[in-house]
Amino acid sequence: MPRMTAHRTALAAALLIPFALPLWAAGPARAHGAPTDPVSRAYACSPDGGADSRSAACRAAVAANGAPFTLWDNLRVADVGGRDRQVVPDGRLCSGGLAAYQGLDLARSDWPVTSLTPGGRLTMTYASTIPHTGTFKLYLTRPGYDPSKPLTWSDLPERPFAEVTDPALTNGAYRIGATLPSDRTGRHVLYTIWQNSSTTDTYYSCSDVVFRAAGTAGGGASPSATGRRGRRAAASGTPTPSADGRRAQADPARTTAEAAVTPSVSDGVPVASTAAGSGPSAPMVAGGAAAVLVLTGGAALALRLRLRRR
Repeated sequence: MPRMTAHRTALAAALLIPFALPLWAAGPARAHGAPTDPVSRAYACSPDGGADSRSAACRAAVAANGAPFTLWDNLRVADVGGRDRQVVPDGRLCSGGLAAYQGLDLARSDWPVTSLTPGGRLTMTYASTIPHTGTFKLYLTRPGYDPSKPLTWSDLPERPFAEVTDPALTNGAYRIGATLPSDRTGRHVLYTIWQNSSTTDTYYSCSDVVFRAAGTAGGGASPSATGRRGRRAAASGTPTPSADGRRAQADPARTTAEAAVTPSVSDGVPVASTAAGSGPSAPMVAGGAAAVLVLTGGAALALRLRLRRR
């Protein structure tokens, strides 16, 4: 009877642990979202940002921040409830008022930019590795915006030029379509607010853009053919981020009810790393695999020891 009990214990461990592992691994492995096209400052200056991360603006942002923007998709504030202008202070819009992202608030005119056409069609790629319901609100700084000054709420119109609720998450990203205002020229900030309805969080992001008339290529930044539809551009003329970016992170601030969604690369634009051994859930999955080996191995060893004693 004891030998049969040990056998059943080992068999149960071998069968149940692999099924329990995905639930355990999905718990602490958290990631959320940010625009990758037009590229947000947080993504551009992250370890995944490729050549953009080596720009002068990004180097200055990391230095001012005191740490790299590894968690580029985690710029969120809880319990805002639509009170964005009351909760997020002037001059700190790009960081959402969070000290961990303060380097993104630097007033500079050389942030990596995306080239847009006034009155043209925008399709934002908003990378996300966990699906949330909610509303995206897109704002553009007013005509005459001065990028050498800190971004304030007065630089943004009262109403967004586009608002989309619950877009589909496809291949690791939301695609948000909108028609751009036709009265913008030069450099501006595309400010995105994503107010979740499935959580209490609101996400904030600044994407630097430059408006040029259709068919022109001068001034500011050089368009890159490697970006999505060739619209991505860095102020230094360097190429856009490649799909070789790597990240590994764990964010304990989510409930275990959320399910991970695998990110991917779409239209030549990295929305998140898909390489083996990378991605936000990779450390936990690797740790989970080790746990399976340890627990299963331990059960097998216990069984062998019990058998030897008989």
